[in-house]
Amino acid sequence: MSVPAALMGIILIWSTTPLAIKWSSEEVGFLFGLSARMLLGVLICLTLLALLRQPFKWHRAARHTYLASGLGLYFAMMCVYWGAQYISSGLVAVVYGLLPMLTFFISAMLLGEPLRQPAKLLGALLGFVGLLVVFKPQDGVSAMAVAGAAAVFASATIHSISMIWVKRIGAEISALAVTTGGLMVAVPLYLCTWLLFDGQLPAMLSDKTIGAIVYLGVMGSVVGFIAFYYALRYVSASAIALLTLITPVLALALGYWFNHEPLSAEIITGAVFILFGLALHNWGGKLFRPA
Repeated sequence: MSVPAALMGIILIWSTTPLAIKWSSEEVGFLFGLSARMLLGVLICLTLLALLRQPFKWHRAARHTYLASGLGLYFAMMCVYWGAQYISSGLVAVVYGLLPMLTFFISAMLLGEPLRQPAKLLGALLGFVGLLVVFKPQDGVSAMAVAGAAAVFASATIHSISMIWVKRIGAEISALAVTTGGLMVAVPLYLCTWLLFDGQLPAMLSDKTIGAIVYLGVMGSVVGFIAFYYALRYVSASAIALLTLITPVLALALGYWFNHEPLSAEIITGAVFILFGLALHNWGGKLFRPA
């Protein structure tokens, strides 16, 4: 797999995942859709490991990598699935668009990277302003929508911490092994959570719900994670986060076309603020360099 191909796959999968999450949870509780997706994903990964005869390393760095990936996956996906009940799929992607800015601040706190970078700080400010524009108190925004956005924001934060943690460990293991190990940590936690808070098997599922769960299990939990961890080995965490400059636009369009989600003036304005802030955050450094 080439790095550009992996990045293109991540863009396409991340753009379609929010809509698939909505569809997979419409007829059943989000815990069932999430647990079924991840269970399918880990079974596929274990099958691939056996067919490809890839070694599943178990040294200290590998175990730490699986733990970092699995805990991040569990808590981040729990938050985003819960939050997606109350906001549109496009807005899920828009909130996740703050990932590069969160990565910047978290890297500064955890890795001691320099924080005094005017372009990045100004870009982050614009991004957070855009978020406030979308979810400012108004007649069309309920308290649950704000809570849903906060949950998705927490998911992006956890995802950023997990990404930096895995990158910092730097274990020399394959992307498939990282994905499999992370799912092996997360899936028992998902199943226990589902049994504790739901535990009910649905009597019937539509083709759309089944298709969304299968798509998320195959593309979202296997192909997407493998491409993500493969690319993470060769490019920086901040570079991976740049992909969120593209995915919110595609996700908003997909939600509008296929799920009839509204595109109000506040949503469009807030999305523009976030995208412009992302561009400034990542490429605005040239504006502040001395001549």
